[in-house]
Amino acid sequence: MQLRSLAAGFLAGCLAAGLVLPSQATAADRTGQLDLPSFSHLQSKATEVVDITLGTWPLALASKFMEADDAESVEVKKLISGIKSIVVRSYEFDTDFAYSKDDVDAVRAQLAEPVWSHLVQVRKRGKADQDVDVYVALDADTAKGFAIVASEPRKFTILNIVGSIGLDQIAKLQRHMDLHVDLDDALEAP
Repeated sequence: MQLRSLAAGFLAGCLAAGLVLPSQATAADRTGQLDLPSFSHLQSKATEVVDITLGTWPLALASKFMEADDAESVEVKKLISGIKSIVVRSYEFDTDFAYSKDDVDAVRAQLAEPVWSHLVQVRKRGKADQDVDVYVALDADTAKGFAIVASEPRKFTILNIVGSIGLDQIAKLQRHMDLHVDLDDALEAP
């Protein structure tokens, strides 16, 4: 079974069972966690909405269902073992800038030093403008979270991963779970 299908099935199962819960982090361990707005005002305008919030419990449950003898499952188990939460907000629209740039900039404003370090910035201008920013949250030189903010005229995506995970692992997670963020350019940047 393909990992992407497994992940999609798990997410669908969690949604059906009501297991997708908001992250319950305490103030003491919020390093790396963004305060994302609900973007409820955009849901009726969007042609596609992805709104995922997975906390520790659903992630642990997912790893229990993965086969120990399957190489891809073992890889994903390792990937999610250090993760406390994954939050994805992605909105796609029929027209350019149906969302306010302020919506995305309010999230980018949270990604400031000293907690957050800007790792990658990609700006493409032309037929299809694209802005991609990748950040890492550090606590005593230990990565505690990652954030990716990607915006285009008809789409924006915010990904926030809290916990210990490497940048290369984020790319693997993105490919395996189809998290709707095009990171190819961002991860190939020097």
